[in-house]
Amino acid sequence: MLPEGKGEDLSHVVGQNLKALRSSRGYSLEKLSQLSGVSRAMLGQIELGKSTPTINVLWKIARALNVPFSALISSENKSPSIVLKAKDAKVLSSQDGQYVSRALFPFEKSRQVEFYELRIAPGYTENAPAHPPGTVENLVLHSGALEIEVNGAKYKLEPGDAIYFEADVPHSYHNPSHETALIYLVMTYARNVG
Repeated sequence: MLPEGKGEDLSHVVGQNLKALRSSRGYSLEKLSQLSGVSRAMLGQIELGKSTPTINVLWKIARALNVPFSALISSENKSPSIVLKAKDAKVLSSQDGQYVSRALFPFEKSRQVEFYELRIAPGYTENAPAHPPGTVENLVLHSGALEIEVNGAKYKLEPGDAIYFEADVPHSYHNPSHETALIYLVMTYARNVG
């Protein structure tokens, strides 16, 4: 979900981008619903900027459209240098707020490489769907503890540990500790789509 006060702008951007991407592919709302597993009604509400999508819903839509996540959350900006103030961050989270993702890149356009700060609450597990073919994730655990499962294989990370894996299969992040896990993630797509 999008945070209070920031969701309105991002919801509008996501709605516009979703409608443009869906239309450019010639998909009806019904067709995109079938491809993504997101209800037709929800897709319509997102396009109108009337619904605040969760990270999971956005990933499903991006996967169905075969575009990077940033293609849904990007808006045009022509400035060559951009300071991303923490207080103005556009943050996405799970429905219950236990998993929070902050983009550490500007939303001016779709891109091949994305950089995120992730925070996972103690004891929480975030299940991520398979990303588009060729997508890889490279993350480093800054603090806390993290267990990652990729295609049935489990990996435990301690602060300072990094992992690189093909993310075009379902995977999950679990925080087994009693403190919030802080993670930095670089996601690279096979090609710049969108």
